[in-house]
Amino acid sequence: MIEIIATAESVEQAKQLLAAGVDTLYIGEETFGLRLPASFSREEQQQIITLAHEADKEVIVAVNGIMHPDKMKLVPEYLEFLSEIEPDRIVVGDPGIIYLLQQKKTAIPFIYDGETMVTSSRQINFWAKRGAVGAVLAREVPFEEMTAMAENLAVPVEVLVYGATCIHQSKRPLLQNYYNYTQSDEQKDKERGLFLSEPKKEDTHYSIYEDSHGTHIFADNDISMMNELHHLYEHGYQTWKLDGIYAPGTNFVEVAKLFVEAKSALESGGWSEASAADLQEKINQLHPAGRGLDTGFFHLDPAKIR
Repeated sequence: MIEIIATAESVEQAKQLLAAGVDTLYIGEETFGLRLPASFSREEQQQIITLAHEADKEVIVAVNGIMHPDKMKLVPEYLEFLSEIEPDRIVVGDPGIIYLLQQKKTAIPFIYDGETMVTSSRQINFWAKRGAVGAVLAREVPFEEMTAMAENLAVPVEVLVYGATCIHQSKRPLLQNYYNYTQSDEQKDKERGLFLSEPKKEDTHYSIYEDSHGTHIFADNDISMMNELHHLYEHGYQTWKLDGIYAPGTNFVEVAKLFVEAKSALESGGWSEASAADLQEKINQLHPAGRGLDTGFFHLDPAKIR
């Protein structure tokens, strides 16, 4: 069965995504979760979990930050809170949190998300043996390598099928350092809409922002795998992530509906290249202006990756 996971930016959008047919909502709070469209209060997290469970849907909570000592001190209390509100799974990237889960015998299933390090079935299965019920595949893995590892995977693997791709994260406050150097005072958060361009390539657009986890830089283009979904489906990659960090509002909900439609077509045998192309064209119209779309590393020759 295909699972469609979608980020949510508000309680209202969470309701809309559930009504649109999304299987699982992805939420969290900024202190513990990486690159979320919004940071939810404790009350909102509980409300969304209740809404999802009433709709017979699920919720994943992001606890995938690399926790330096100041944040690690806060993690035990947050895990206790999550145990009370009962999300279906949490996403974890720091082995220290996995240790805490096991030490305190916290009964919340976890998905391993080591970002760019999750590139082989061997590594995924290593964490599966240590309790992970799933893993988030690095966005840089080409399809040729995905097909090679598919037969050896012990747990479901999440693949980004729509949204922005982070290509660099540093704990260092790179934007603040730049502002200090230029003696300027500017916003550093995502809402500021900052981006980098390569020298002599003014059309490049690397979105960048800074938060308590450091500095985040995103790929020039966002991802849309609509035309490649049948390949993913046929090779067992049936956990699909829609990330709305740079695709806000009702348009993101409409995009989610298109992927729900694609899921239904694949599972019923009604998929065709023509229908995929039509759905992709609708995504192009809904995607934020000024943000490009491509398939990322999907078609890249593994031999060309350095």
